[in-house]
Amino acid sequence: MLTELTIKNFAIITELSVPFQEGLTVLTGETGAGKSIIIDAVHLLVGGRGSTDFIRHGEDKAELEGLFFVDRSNHPVYEKAQEFGLTIEDGMIVFRRDIYKNGKSVCRVNGKLVTIATLREVGATLMDIHGQHETQSLLQEHQHISLLDHFAKDSLEMTMTQYQELYRSYKQVKKRLDEISSNEQQIAHRIDLLSFQVNEIQQAALKTGEDEELQEERKRLSNFEKLYESLQNSYEMLKGEQKGLDWISIASREVEFAASLDSEMESVSENVQNSYYALEDAASTIRNMLDGLEFQPERLNEIEHRLNELNQLKRKYGSTIAEVIQYGEEKSVELDELLNREGTVNDLEKQLSSIEEDLKIEAKALSEERTAAAVTLTEQIHDQLQQLYMEKARFHVNIATNEGAYTSSGIDEVTFLISTNQGEPLKPLAKIASGGELSRIMLALKTIFSRHQGVTSIIFDEVDTGVSGRVAQSIAEKIYQVAVHSQVLCISHLPQVAALADTHLFISKRTENGRTFSSVLPLSETDKIDEIGRMISGIEVTELTRKHAKELVTLAKTVKKQPNKV
Repeated sequence: MLTELTIKNFAIITELSVPFQEGLTVLTGETGAGKSIIIDAVHLLVGGRGSTDFIRHGEDKAELEGLFFVDRSNHPVYEKAQEFGLTIEDGMIVFRRDIYKNGKSVCRVNGKLVTIATLREVGATLMDIHGQHETQSLLQEHQHISLLDHFAKDSLEMTMTQYQELYRSYKQVKKRLDEISSNEQQIAHRIDLLSFQVNEIQQAALKTGEDEELQEERKRLSNFEKLYESLQNSYEMLKGEQKGLDWISIASREVEFAASLDSEMESVSENVQNSYYALEDAASTIRNMLDGLEFQPERLNEIEHRLNELNQLKRKYGSTIAEVIQYGEEKSVELDELLNREGTVNDLEKQLSSIEEDLKIEAKALSEERTAAAVTLTEQIHDQLQQLYMEKARFHVNIATNEGAYTSSGIDEVTFLISTNQGEPLKPLAKIASGGELSRIMLALKTIFSRHQGVTSIIFDEVDTGVSGRVAQSIAEKIYQVAVHSQVLCISHLPQVAALADTHLFISKRTENGRTFSSVLPLSETDKIDEIGRMISGIEVTELTRKHAKELVTLAKTVKKQPNKV
């Protein structure tokens, strides 16, 4: 849910911080007070199209920041966050967007800079905004299959998983087949390139770890003089005029004699003797190394040449010798496939045909399950439309199958169709002309889909325009019903909607020193009744309108206590 929204230098708002609660939050106020400005701010915050017109006059930039919390570990936002390399801790997501006078926007999610496109994709998993004239997910036909699949997630999940596993294999094999079956000129160029690469790697006769061994040998040869001098000095100290070992030998005999007189010296004597033998072995090893040392400038040149060759190969084919060897093996297989592509094509075609047979079965099963889910969805939508006094309306989920046209979702194209009046043909949702009808249809759909979409927050911006009376009451109850499953922020002119609010925010504006300022005030129960009275009367709150407002609030409390109704 959206927990807090901070706005600075945005339209007529200088600085404003608005906390939001769970359930239904209704925003009311006089026309022009800034209700829609707050919704515009949320819209831009989650990736909506920005404009410098939103920046408050005289300021350099507008600043928007929103704090969201998600309480489900399987919420779709986590998958999106992983896709874009974003980190979410403790379910907290902070969106920030700064809009500058030059038209540029700087966007961040949890402190990380992102593009507007990324902001929009992540934001779409958290917030769904529906306005009177705004085209959103329910009106976009390409989204309908996703909505139906969300609705039928429990029954579709296993079949969808099996289908998508096969689809990934199908795409991989088909891509490989297309590559091998491309035009002869491209294949010839590819064969030439692969032949050169494989030959270059094979001729190098690489050995894993060879570069490390050569570097060690180069180090030794490059420091020949220092190494020889160090070994010579060491040997001289032990065996030369300094006679280090001779003195230790004498000390060993003396300590051995002392140990014969005092048993406590036995361990000391043993240590001295062991040290003598170890040093004697070391001196012998040093002598052998000195005898074997030989300055080899030719070998040093060979090593430098070989290391240069290895480094060139690593720059081309991998960061290590092992990676270069692996690259050569992979390209050798590809080269073999291309040189024998007729047989490879036959093998891939058989493989593709086998996968397609299984894919066809899973796609058909997916279509059958979708068809069954569509029947259930249609029944539920019809129930909702009847409750919204659209008894004559007909809703239909049209599923068109395209055999062989496999996509990640199957072979189906799903379109939601509706007829609002008896005798009229079914038409796409976007073709509904009446604003009042569209509002009710949207609410019917939202009531069903809000339980399945996983969207954290839903905004209704004056979707109750053009309705009144019993329809207004039914719309109010539907908006509240959506709020049972998702946080809902609603700008409304209907007193019936305001009466059902869990939180009622009043937006007002004032003028100081020739500048206009907006403010947000949470209403108490008494203030809420007065505001609903104002919404009823339009101008002056009388005892009669206040009484009517109290009746609406009492009715709303009764509605909330009836689980079957909401």
